[in-house]
Amino acid sequence: MNMTLTKTNFTAGELSLDMLGRGDLTAYANGAMRLRNVTIAPVGGVSRRPGLRFVATARGPGRLIAFEFNTEQTYLLVLSDGHVDVYADGTLMADFDAPWSTDQIQQLRWSQTADTLLLVHPDVAPRKITRTSHTKWTITEWSFYGKDGVIYQPTHKFADDAVTMQPSGTSGTVTLTASAEVFQTGHVGLRFRLQQKEVEITAIASSTQATALVKQTLVDTTANTDWEEQAFSALRGWPVSVCFHQDRLVIGGSRDLPNRLWMSKSSDLFNFDLGEALDDEAIEFALLSDQVNAIRAVFSGRHLQVFTSGAEWMVSGDPLTPSNIQLTRQTRVGSPVDRQVPPRDVDGATLYVSRGGRDLREFLFADVEQAYQSTDLAMLAKHLMVAPVDQDYDSGRRLFHVVMADGSLATVTVYRSEKVTAWAGHTTLGAFCSVAVVEGEVYVLVERAGGVMVECFDDTLSLDCAMTGTAQEAKATWSGLDHLEGQSVRILADGGAIEDAVVANGAVTLSEPAKTVQVGLSYAHEIEPLPPVVQSASGAGPGAVMRLVRAHFRLLDTQALHLDTGKGLTAIPFRRFGRHAFDAAPPLFSGDVQVRAIGWRRDAMQPLWRVAQDVPLPCTVLAVATEMKVAN
Repeated sequence: MNMTLTKTNFTAGELSLDMLGRGDLTAYANGAMRLRNVTIAPVGGVSRRPGLRFVATARGPGRLIAFEFNTEQTYLLVLSDGHVDVYADGTLMADFDAPWSTDQIQQLRWSQTADTLLLVHPDVAPRKITRTSHTKWTITEWSFYGKDGVIYQPTHKFADDAVTMQPSGTSGTVTLTASAEVFQTGHVGLRFRLQQKEVEITAIASSTQATALVKQTLVDTTANTDWEEQAFSALRGWPVSVCFHQDRLVIGGSRDLPNRLWMSKSSDLFNFDLGEALDDEAIEFALLSDQVNAIRAVFSGRHLQVFTSGAEWMVSGDPLTPSNIQLTRQTRVGSPVDRQVPPRDVDGATLYVSRGGRDLREFLFADVEQAYQSTDLAMLAKHLMVAPVDQDYDSGRRLFHVVMADGSLATVTVYRSEKVTAWAGHTTLGAFCSVAVVEGEVYVLVERAGGVMVECFDDTLSLDCAMTGTAQEAKATWSGLDHLEGQSVRILADGGAIEDAVVANGAVTLSEPAKTVQVGLSYAHEIEPLPPVVQSASGAGPGAVMRLVRAHFRLLDTQALHLDTGKGLTAIPFRRFGRHAFDAAPPLFSGDVQVRAIGWRRDAMQPLWRVAQDVPLPCTVLAVATEMKVAN
């Protein structure tokens, strides 16, 4: 039996092997067994991924944060052990010390407004990074609004409700006596509020007695259960997450109050005075339900969204006020507790990683149900989800990048209106650590043999950690490669000649002089379809014997194509004699390429063809038609 199968797109992306028995699904026809180091266009074609341009050598492992001051001034912040480096267009603009260790950086959450970036960690006092000029940046601890010696910060009673506090006087220096063990050495310097009046602890005599300086004249000297201490401190822990919503600063959870939510006064971001619960005053409440709800992230979307260790919540109210706020649990998925993977907005949906690290969930409001749903976008590609550690979205190319714990990078092409969710995996000679999108440019932090590098995806490159060079006169020796010292690199000279070399003293020497070079680390891209599903009068034939007769590849702007149709990889020649000499760059080819094949196959798990290519030249496959013969 002769038959022809036409593959018009790759919009289902790389699929898990457990999909091999589901040839009845549309995803099977539009998917692939393996898509590595390629990008999938929303319209369906698949291309060799861009290379990585070397930007700088980082101080060590860490994290990348995008900072957008305005539409013309954007920055990349590189956080490493005890330090922050600020880059603009690949140039180091400023650097300063920071309080976070390498391990703590993985638990950082941040949010930006105007020229200020707020960062929080449950074990470190929250910081504020401020841009004062293009080259001047400062980092300071948060300072809550204060007036007349009173600090309007979140407070909480950590002791039992029945425990009383009694002052020895109403002004000056007083002695506080608690009815149970309350005081610890770490309370020195902290603020307490007694019947809404503030004092500062100056000394600890015992677990039930302390000395305090009165900041507001106290109401009386009777023992009273109405007392609290500041919610955030080195003793009680610091905020876990932060965001801005409806002109309020939102703090979600802390180390010792993991399920509590605080919202500042409207238009007064660091004022958490609850006052008399007027519409513009601060708001505070806890997330209470039948399960643990340690807040992991707060996110400003259509509503205020709260992601906890066990569920996802919606905080509604238009506007949010102390009297009309509503808290509703939506789904029960949960977010990771050992690291912070920032939720990201994609076309009105919030994409977040599940607690187990195997799902990429789309938190989307359904108008029909008037509730949020959490659809798993990784359902058909679970093998690519390996405990994600970072993620960001490139809206221009509709690519959502997810960095995995094993050092790989997975990219999903998201185009909801066309029902496109297509996964592809990326590898490099090293390990991806972090990703950030800055004004349409995708930066990654990569740990390599030579250290930790800041690199950027570049459509003009086909090598990693790469640098380019141009000279007026052709030359053989090219320098400026200190970041690749001692490593074997690939060289693309004058757009056509390809050779390998080892970097010595920061330079490489070509076999022939060239005017332009691209030097970097090689990577291979792979395109491997799913095995064809054979249908006959008796249904699918798992024991069928197949032979590929010919395959037609529709290509776009391709300079190299290495195909395997069962007899090993073969390069399709695009070079021509005459005007396009063999030592010049091959022309960009767009059109159809036909390849014939021979030999029968009985292995049902083996695809009819595959593309595998480490040649640093562009390759784009739009569609493939395969003619084959089937015998039972």
